[in-house]
This record gives sequence, C-alpha cells and structure tokens, in this order.
Amino acid sequence: MPTWGNLGFQDSASPLMEQLTFFHDHAMIVLILITTFVGYMMGSLFFNSLTNRFLLENQTIEIIWTILPALILIFIALPSLRLLYLLDEVNSPSVTLKTIGHQWYWSYEYSDFLQVEFDSYMLPTADLPNSGFRLLDVDNRTVLPMNTQIRVLITAADVIHSWTVPALGVKADAVPGRLNQVSFMINRPGLFYGQCSEICGANHSFMPIVLESVPTDSFLNWISSMVD
Repeated sequence: MPTWGNLGFQDSASPLMEQLTFFHDHAMIVLILITTFVGYMMGSLFFNSLTNRFLLENQTIEIIWTILPALILIFIALPSLRLLYLLDEVNSPSVTLKTIGHQWYWSYEYSDFLQVEFDSYMLPTADLPNSGFRLLDVDNRTVLPMNTQIRVLITAADVIHSWTVPALGVKADAVPGRLNQVSFMINRPGLFYGQCSEICGANHSFMPIVLESVPTDSFLNWISSMVD
C-alpha cells in the first residue's frame, strides 16, 4: 500500500502491474531526455547573443525536427499498444469472482462455488484493531489464491462505481446493467488495498476494497468454511 512521501507506484503484486511500471519508467526516461534537451536549447538561446545563419532557413534541420518527434512517439506508442493488448487478454481463469458495487459497499460472489457470497463494508474507526488502517479496512476481506489466473466480473446495482486495486494494476468501472471483466494473477501473498475510483455519492470515500492473497490450500480451506 502507499506510504508517506512515496512518489512512485506501489510495489507490484501481479505481472500486469510490473509491465505498467516498466512502461512508466520507459516513458519517463524519454520525457526527461526531451525536457533536458529543450531546456538546454532554451538556455543557450537566452544567454547567447550570436546567431547561426545556417539555421535561419535550412531545409535539413526542418526535416530533422519533423521526423525526430515522430520517431520518439513511435518509441512510446509501440510499448503502449503492446501493454493495452496484454491488459485486455483473458487467459483461462481458474477462479471467477463477481463484484457488485452498491451505495456504499461491495458485494462478492464466487461463481465457481455454491452459495459463497458476502457483503464487504468499511470498518468504522471505533471497531478498528490496532493494526488496522483507517478508511481502508473492511469487515469481510476478499480471499483469492496466489499464482492463479483470476477473472473478475464487475457490475453495479445502483450508480456507476469503479473497482480499483493499484498494486494489481486493475481498474474497471462498475456500471449498472453491464458486466465488465478484468483478469489478473497475484504473484505473492499479502493484503492489497483499493478504493472506489468513481464519484458515486455522499459516501464515495468509504467503500474500500481489501484482497487477501493466500496459498491455494489455504484458499480451499477458507472456501470450505464458507460453504459449511
């Protein structure tokens, strides 16, 4: 989860988020190079009273400063398009989770198992344990197995919500009457926090998401306890 003074992304917990972080770093390197070059050129113009007469009307330099930005854009666009297709790719899922947004809580249904469904409300500050996080902890965590391909079907019962877990690189709108789909694989155990990212009313800030990633055998034990 994010910490004070953290200027970058959260540590990734899925291959998709790793790819998003790599692309961000790639784009930032290109931006830093462009900013440095343009800053140097502007500084040299400010402090240099001389003029290069060959740069006043020169077709060669115009060709260069037209083609070079196009090449830079291609260097950014190709990894971006690759990543867009990766994010939309849905491999054969082992677990399907249905998420329903309400004002102002989330409901979860495990479609592969009978009668495994529950509501997830934010814990009031008065009920928080000492190790809890204010405005982020919930009464019922969503337990998912690690190293398993997971599909999440997202919808809403009233207004538009947005199911977002930054550490997994997942964000999808929950729209009434429509099913949106995301797919991911969690590659380490832990707790991963998210929040609704679409303004959905007065208590929009108070419908957090908590995913608990556990080994497969622990997940099966948890499912068995829920069915019993």
